[in-house]
Amino acid sequence: MANLLYDLISMPELPEVETVVEGLKEYLIKHRIQAVDIKSPRSFSLSKLQLEKFVIGAEIIGLQRLGKVICIDLDSRYSLTIHLKMTGQLIYQQIVKGQEKRRFGAGHPTDSFIGSLPDKTTRAIFQLSDNGWLFFNDMRKFGWIRLIPTAGLDQETYIQTLGIDAMTISSDQFVTLFSRPQRSIKACLLDQTLMAGCGNIYADESLWKSQISPLIPAHLLTKKQLKQLHQALLDVLTLSIKQGGSSSRNYVNAKGEKGKYLDFAYVYQRTGQPCRRCQTEIKRIVVVGRGTHICPVCQRC
Repeated sequence: MANLLYDLISMPELPEVETVVEGLKEYLIKHRIQAVDIKSPRSFSLSKLQLEKFVIGAEIIGLQRLGKVICIDLDSRYSLTIHLKMTGQLIYQQIVKGQEKRRFGAGHPTDSFIGSLPDKTTRAIFQLSDNGWLFFNDMRKFGWIRLIPTAGLDQETYIQTLGIDAMTISSDQFVTLFSRPQRSIKACLLDQTLMAGCGNIYADESLWKSQISPLIPAHLLTKKQLKQLHQALLDVLTLSIKQGGSSSRNYVNAKGEKGKYLDFAYVYQRTGQPCRRCQTEIKRIVVVGRGTHICPVCQRC
């Protein structure tokens, strides 16, 4: 049961974070942060003095993604860095002129996991100069917000540990990195110090697409297999970004809407259903402590 719950609360991965960043750009850039209401100090690692000096009154001048970290760049030369972890959400709403009720920028109640905000999961609220509100929600309180000098982002301890971004890693770089480890290829794909952004969903999806068992040690894969895996990973990440990411339980985009990638998934959360390639029943196994979905015929070890 615990493993199944872990599958359902899958951490937002590169496509989900990219979708949130691109969605927030439309609403946040060129607006000022007028006030911040911290509901959970545990989630927000900065002092009242830092908040007043570098955040309140600052204009948002850019948003970027570093691995799975969201960076909101301010004209104070500082950036709010946000990690959604397992259950984090960043949702924008706007007060419609003449009405007191807050509404989603463009959401539909039947297409969202959330209702009116703030709710019991809201950890921080940012009031913006366009009558907009940015809510940081996190059911499990594992996510965090930190304030870092923008010029020093690449020196931040967490960001320094990140490998090459999964959307920008070249085929040759991928082959070099993944041809050496003696761990399972699934473990390697999940290792953010080797390559940043890929998590459980897209590891399963790309391994199925390239017909590689998640159990095989990475160093036993041929150069051809690694190149195929690299292309498969790019393909599934690109498709997921196009579909707004994968909503398993908690993830929504900046407007509170679900992602639609799981409608196109090859194996993830398709246990007991026929393989889209050979019609064999999809199985769920556990690899490096993670629920893993495979076709036992297409992905023989």
